[in-house]
Amino acid sequence: MKLKDTLAESSFDYVYLTKRMYKYIKPYMFRIILGFLIALPVGALDGVVAYALKPYMDEVLIKKNMLLAYIIPFGIVAFAALQGVLRYLNDYLTSWTGQKVTNDVKLGLFKKLVQMDPKFYDENSSGIILTRYLSDPGTASTGILDNLKALMSSGIGALALIGVMLYNSWELALVGVLVLCIAFLPAALLRKRIKATSNKNMKIGGNITTDFNETTSGNKIITSYNLAGYQYNKFNKEIHDSFDVNMSLVKRSAWMSPIMYTIASVGIALVMAFGTYLVLSGKMTSGSLLSFVTSLLLLYKPVKTLGNTLTSLQNIFVSLCRTLELFDIEPEIKDKENAIELTEVREGVALENVWFEYVKGTPVLKGINLSAHVGETVAIVGNSGGGKTTIANLIPRFYDVTGGAIKIDGIDIRDYTLTSLREHISVVFQDNFLFSGTIRENLVMGNFKATEEDIQRVVKAAHIDEFLDDMPNGIDTEIGERGTTLSGGQRQRVAIARAMLKDAPIVILDEATSALDNKSEAIVQKALDNLMQNKTVFVIAHRLSTIKNANKIAVINEGELVELGTHDELLCREDGFYKRLYEMQFAKSNVPAV
Repeated sequence: MKLKDTLAESSFDYVYLTKRMYKYIKPYMFRIILGFLIALPVGALDGVVAYALKPYMDEVLIKKNMLLAYIIPFGIVAFAALQGVLRYLNDYLTSWTGQKVTNDVKLGLFKKLVQMDPKFYDENSSGIILTRYLSDPGTASTGILDNLKALMSSGIGALALIGVMLYNSWELALVGVLVLCIAFLPAALLRKRIKATSNKNMKIGGNITTDFNETTSGNKIITSYNLAGYQYNKFNKEIHDSFDVNMSLVKRSAWMSPIMYTIASVGIALVMAFGTYLVLSGKMTSGSLLSFVTSLLLLYKPVKTLGNTLTSLQNIFVSLCRTLELFDIEPEIKDKENAIELTEVREGVALENVWFEYVKGTPVLKGINLSAHVGETVAIVGNSGGGKTTIANLIPRFYDVTGGAIKIDGIDIRDYTLTSLREHISVVFQDNFLFSGTIRENLVMGNFKATEEDIQRVVKAAHIDEFLDDMPNGIDTEIGERGTTLSGGQRQRVAIARAMLKDAPIVILDEATSALDNKSEAIVQKALDNLMQNKTVFVIAHRLSTIKNANKIAVINEGELVELGTHDELLCREDGFYKRLYEMQFAKSNVPAV
């Protein structure tokens, strides 16, 4: 599934969104409810100040009641102080619960993310993945609680203020509330535009993050090919596209504020005109009018900024919907119902009439039949793009075959659980990924239960000890992101040692030495020979000199198995494909073929 194509179609279905989020909100429900309860008096206390102006005007300024002249101001200060304390508690509780919910959502998403199959990563750029899995959950989880709290506080405050207005004059209250309702109408027009803009921004934001990732990871290519200008222009375009998308929303939403200001001003003008008439006719006191107008001003204040508030809120709901969509994505490669455990490999691995295609209608493998018995080494060779690495990807089920079957001990690997299948397979790639941390931490990823004796054994077997003495902290030396402080040969030896520590019965070597120089290759090859002992091995080979001793050599060309035999058998075939490859390779290196 391509993440950039998601549309957040349910972003206006608030009941659906609430139900989906409930499982993450439920553990913190007590604090959330407590925060909402505190929000009630925070909003309601707005009406106290407005109400206090009536007796102050009527009793103090007109009737000269000096006792109330002291009580009312101090009372307002006391209420304001109480409101401040409650607001602090409310903000703390909201931030605490918002962060907790955000963390739980991110953990849930990350759990889904690590279970996704390679096709998911093939279809989605790193920028889109980071944006969707990090930015959206934070915006959604924290923002939704903040805004709900603010809406509840404002709503209670509005009710309190409307109560004060009704107490002072129900006629004026009808006018004020009617104008308030009219002010809400323009906001409904923005919803779809906000969703469309938010989705566009998500795509652009993902592209921007991708630009940063590619610039960081591909810095040597950018430097060596003088691509700094190209990369800058690409990023510059994304930044301007983001600006254009945001400004298109501003053009459509900014007019709401002046319209609401105008509507609110009309409401205040009508109230003042009608209120003056009521005071002059004796139907209302001056204090009541002052209290009413103050209530109306406090009520209209959040309404004037309603456009920005609703834009923010709808963005949050779009982010929330996109976040929930991530939980609905299922990996294509997963355990079938009633999958069985693979406990040991007794017979070996067999590819039976295997077909595979990355793109529908374009087969990469065509009816491959190939087997490796326990203890055998099968080398797979052929021209680039012929399907060699694809076979290496199919055995651990990075992808599933589109036709035929791959079997271990006569059972289709799709019938085994993924965990048990992959527990019995070690893979060493051409460009092995090392994680940030120490050499030791990267080794024990092969087997977290390994003892110090086990670690030292693989260190020697993989010839890592040859360079550990040069490391400042030996095996506990930090190697940087992707192991950048190590040479290519050193990284390969660490990866091989990791595979040794796993000690899986099936080993797949995907061109593990093709990127190394002759000296490094010789050392790594020794480590590989130690890794391969008594294992069922598939070797994807580019350098044919490394696979002479394989039990079988399978020659793959254009997705088909064209030759199968030992090194000597294949060299004896006149005009054989393997013989031509072998002679061409040694002709290039000026070494006589043997």
